[in-house]
Amino acid sequence: MVDHARASRLAKRIAHIVASALEHEVKDPRLAMVTITDTRVTGDLHDATVFYTVLGESVDAEPDTAGAAAALASANGVLRSMVGQQTGVRFTPTLTFVPDAVPDDARRMDEVLARARDADAEVARLAVGASPAGDPDPYRAPREDSDED
Repeated sequence: MVDHARASRLAKRIAHIVASALEHEVKDPRLAMVTITDTRVTGDLHDATVFYTVLGESVDAEPDTAGAAAALASANGVLRSMVGQQTGVRFTPTLTFVPDAVPDDARRMDEVLARARDADAEVARLAVGASPAGDPDPYRAPREDSDED
């Protein structure tokens, strides 16, 4: 039987432990700008997927995602043993680190919205001096009844 509440609690605890360990325990400079965004644990509590993002040091600089992935892979054993010590579960889940796609998707959505905003501004600019192509009032007026009938 799968206990989703227990898996959710364990996922939150693992995220907290890994984030704290990356900040205080693991002394790898490639992990300085890594942020843990989400953690998911399977129903049998044997596998945990940890999602992370790598923030750039400045606006123009690209984050070192390959370096962060290599550093997380090398620190995987230490992080898993810390999770095992601090959670107290019978079987310590295996940790799989996956780069989070949400920031990239958000950046793409911002670009699409900016293009749509620019297109709307262009249409509004063109519509300023425009006149209707047909009659100014394209709707038919209702017929008035005549007294001849």
